[in-house]
Order: sequence, then C-alpha cells, then structure tokens
Amino acid sequence: MSTINLGPVESPFLPTTTASSRFRLGELAERATGFLLLALSSPVIATSALAVAALSRRSPFVAHLRVGKDGREFWVLKLRTMWTADCPSPSERGWIERVIAEPAGDEKAASDPRISSRFAAFCRRHSIDEFPQLWHVASGAMSLVGPRPLTRSELVRHYGLRTAELLAVKPGITGLWQVYGRSAIRFPERSAMDLALVRSLTPAMYLKILLRTLPEVIFGKNAW
Repeated sequence: MSTINLGPVESPFLPTTTASSRFRLGELAERATGFLLLALSSPVIATSALAVAALSRRSPFVAHLRVGKDGREFWVLKLRTMWTADCPSPSERGWIERVIAEPAGDEKAASDPRISSRFAAFCRRHSIDEFPQLWHVASGAMSLVGPRPLTRSELVRHYGLRTAELLAVKPGITGLWQVYGRSAIRFPERSAMDLALVRSLTPAMYLKILLRTLPEVIFGKNAW
C-alpha cells in the first residue's frame, strides 16, 4: 500500500497531549462498538453473501481501493450488488474481488442496468451492502461517522488543497449527506457536507447522525 504525502496536518479533531488519553478511550469504545455491530449483523452478511454468490455466479464481496486517514490506502469491503449477464472473469471468482479501477462517474444512477436483481436493489436501498465495512471500524481503519472514503483522483478533483483537511480524520460509514438526502445529494453538495462534518463534528452531532442513520437504513428512502 502507498501513502499520499500530505505534509503537516492540523485539525481540531486530532488529539492534543492533554486529550490523548480520552481520545484513545473513545477510539477503543468505537472499535468495540464496531465489533459488536459486526457480530450482530454477521448472520445478515453471511446470508446475503450466499444469495449474491448464487445470483451473480461471482464473488459475493468486492474491495475498492480508497484513501483513508493520513493518506493511507486500504481496501474497502462491500457486498456485491452489481453484475452483468456475461460470464464472470477470473478476477470475479473466489470470495472477494479487488477493484482498483476508478468509479465510472461521480453520481449514482437511479436505474443502473448492472443492478439486475431485486435482491441486490434491496441490499443497496437498506445499506446491507455496506454492513461488511463494520470490519473496518472494528479494525480501526474507519469510524462509524465520518467523511466517505474516496479514491486518489476523487480527492484531487473535488477537494484539491482541502484534501489534507479531509484526511486528518478517519473516513466513516455514515455522515451528514447519508442522513440528509443520501443518493439524491449530488457530489459537489456531498463534498461540502463532508467538509462541514470534519470541521464541526462534536459528540452530540456524532450521536445525532448515528440515530438518524437507523431510520434511513430501515426505510431506504432516496437510496439506489
């Protein structure tokens, strides 16, 4: 894995010397919460993975290369929800397909032909495809709440000189735009909302976003 050299990074959310113990305790608590949520959701993940493998005839999981805190790259796990009618390629076999290619576009299409299964559409609508990312929370690579992890080119294209600010914190599973519009929010607005989250995140906002995420997942509004 390579790392983007950002130079000195300053952020109000990085721990000071006096707050480092409290920061470490908070991080350990979040990782423990991630592990607990992963354990609770593992039956759903396993059942969904078997269903996807049967429907797609491909690996049930995909891993996308993204940039995390301090510019460190890591593989972000997702349940596969897109596939074509073609025969699977060798890279699509096994349990996990690693995808290095850049996303086809910044915006999600409401009717992508690759989402050819009602079950896959259901998983996307209710964010089941992102449940495997709880592993990244448990392992310390991601936070429950934070900006979404992006590719190198997306960071350069949408953040430019503000990239260092975004990468001063861990990427998250949920955030502001995920609870205030989800897929209906266009990328420029998403970028602005992720930056606002980094700049103004407080424990109260963290908890509020988590509480608002639950009904978004259950009802699946504005998600595709």
